[in-house]
Amino acid sequence: MRSRLAFRPSIVLAVFGLLAAACSSDDPSTASGTSPVAADCTPAESPIVTVTAYSNVYDVYGKLISTFQSEWKESHNDQQIQFSTSFGGSTTQAQNVISGFPADIAALSLLPDIQLIADAGLITHDVAQDPEGSIVATSAVVFDVRPGNPLNIDNWDDLTQPGVEILTPDPASSGGARWNIVAAYGAAMRGEVPGYAANDPAAAQQLLTDIFGNVTVMDKSANDSIKNFQAGNGDVAITYEYAVLAAQNSGLEDEMVIPPSTVAIETPATVVDANAQAHCVQDVATAFVEFLHSEEAKELFQTVGYERSVDVVAAAAGDDGAFEPIADLFTTDDLGGWDELNETVFGPDGAFTNALATAQG
Repeated sequence: MRSRLAFRPSIVLAVFGLLAAACSSDDPSTASGTSPVAADCTPAESPIVTVTAYSNVYDVYGKLISTFQSEWKESHNDQQIQFSTSFGGSTTQAQNVISGFPADIAALSLLPDIQLIADAGLITHDVAQDPEGSIVATSAVVFDVRPGNPLNIDNWDDLTQPGVEILTPDPASSGGARWNIVAAYGAAMRGEVPGYAANDPAAAQQLLTDIFGNVTVMDKSANDSIKNFQAGNGDVAITYEYAVLAAQNSGLEDEMVIPPSTVAIETPATVVDANAQAHCVQDVATAFVEFLHSEEAKELFQTVGYERSVDVVAAAAGDDGAFEPIADLFTTDDLGGWDELNETVFGPDGAFTNALATAQG
């Protein structure tokens, strides 16, 4: 089993602005706007579960929620569970939870955004012990190009051609943006990008510099970025595979290119313990997260969300013909894990930090 981020138990901080309608309490601290984890409360007859999620999974989470609601109602004496949802850039969503958005479940783009919430004391259980390490689906970083691929984009080095206009979201707000950066950096480090030496951080940084010298727009989320591309801006968008597949299946002309080497996008979902307990929905929130790992949910992730298997070997092979095989589908663990990448790539002297500064002059 691959290692993941180690989640550290920590003292639970006060949460501001929690949904008062979700539960009632005799504890005066709840009435004043703070909610301790051990709040005494009475579950609502029709509980409200709040989900915060990253921008691109609106459709599949809508279907997952409706399926779960039906099954819960059937097995719990017709009890109706209500869901409130919010979608946006993954990192922004995590920051909103820390600032007081009352999410009971966080379904984000990458584990470091879950870690932000854990570091704030709002996730108190060990997420690494969640089913499948909290990962509910995988995808891959790909290129969305114009019909017929007129610029013959095939690999990461093609994005460095003079005059190529690239769209990719802003890593300050979007988890998808960081996946895009890790995909390019990792492909170079693995020796899969012509003209850039393998196992050479300086060469990988140069690739990022060359790519971001051609980036014309960095939107706040991956969804905004691909919508901008579909509106006619740019020559190529670096994005999630399932975003392109969803566009194609809705009749749009998006054309997908899978680079020979790219990263497996592993997306987590977990319970935000402090909020779920304060809202008296811990049992329902936990059941929903467990449902996301069921065979029924996995089928919905594939057929509605166009996402690959959590098993990266199966994902690389194309999930028995459901997707195109990927020659070199690597994981963040192959690059040392997120803790290392947050220093070597995204840190103050990291490859991307330096590359962006150079590219922007």
